[in-house]
Amino acid sequence: MNRLGILTSGGDCPGLNAVIRGAVLGGARAYNCEFEGFRDGWRGVLEGDAVALPIEAVRGISRLGGTVLGTSRTNPITAGGPAVVRESLERRGLEGLIAIGGEGTLAAARILGQAGIKVVGVPKTIDNDLGGTDYTFGFDSAVQTATDAIDRLRTTGESHHRCMIAEVMGRNAGWIALHAGMAAGAHAILIPEHRVSMEQAAAWVLSAHERGRAPLVVVAEAFVPTGREAPYAPRGLDTFGRPRLGGIGFLLEQELQKLTGIECRATVLGHIQRGGAPTAFDRVLATRLGLAAVRTAAIGKWGVMVSLRGTDITTLDLQEALKEPRTVPGYRYEEAASLFG
Repeated sequence: MNRLGILTSGGDCPGLNAVIRGAVLGGARAYNCEFEGFRDGWRGVLEGDAVALPIEAVRGISRLGGTVLGTSRTNPITAGGPAVVRESLERRGLEGLIAIGGEGTLAAARILGQAGIKVVGVPKTIDNDLGGTDYTFGFDSAVQTATDAIDRLRTTGESHHRCMIAEVMGRNAGWIALHAGMAAGAHAILIPEHRVSMEQAAAWVLSAHERGRAPLVVVAEAFVPTGREAPYAPRGLDTFGRPRLGGIGFLLEQELQKLTGIECRATVLGHIQRGGAPTAFDRVLATRLGLAAVRTAAIGKWGVMVSLRGTDITTLDLQEALKEPRTVPGYRYEEAASLFG
């Protein structure tokens, strides 16, 4: 193993640069490996847009948010196909590829691996919804950012005796809402894995208000109240044909104010959850995953994803890693719900 490519694809998140640094430093020192980074994810692979990544290029980047390589949501299967990817790697003299991304990126990596292209996946998403790993880097940073913001909403809510509603990301998983809501002491947490009626949410709000508290509600963007059939998505579809989530907080603002008579204010935290510097936990996890990805490539173990199991870094086949999404189990929600109201 002499030369490897690296890319970051899909939505950005804190910790991407720490993976790049861990892979480049670990690979160069332990295996005398050289690296090239593809700009803007799979687009860079398809178009041959790459930059050399010597040790000097990655020094000090683990504390930085975003990705120094850039990213995009280009799908290499529909936009070019395995033959174009293979030709791009061969032209640059790259033996294999480290693909850092979420479900879409790793699904593409799986297909490319089945076509004979040497790929190692690194799981990334603030949503924490990949089933093949206990935690994805980016999640802890997003939870910390959301918790800090919700703490600030709480103080203004208490000043005005209002019900504050914080909408967080997560797509079809409620992990960010669950963790940030518990950390901030929310009086209600609403997630897509557990249907709740508007009346039940209103009862929790009233219970908190009657105890002299300013009610705090944390809602995940894909939450579906009882009586609705699909997540609230007034902005249509994204480039992959999926609903563009966001706005359920404003729907709750209107409905809860009607049902409780309490003045409600909603805030959509949005992309601030993706930005900023990674937490210490995410820096360490991302660095370990980067080191493990290179180590896996060095022993010729391709078509796999590196993952966190407990406190250990391991690998599993990409097919297995993508078999089931990781969503919030019932017992975790029930644990949190015992504190609502």
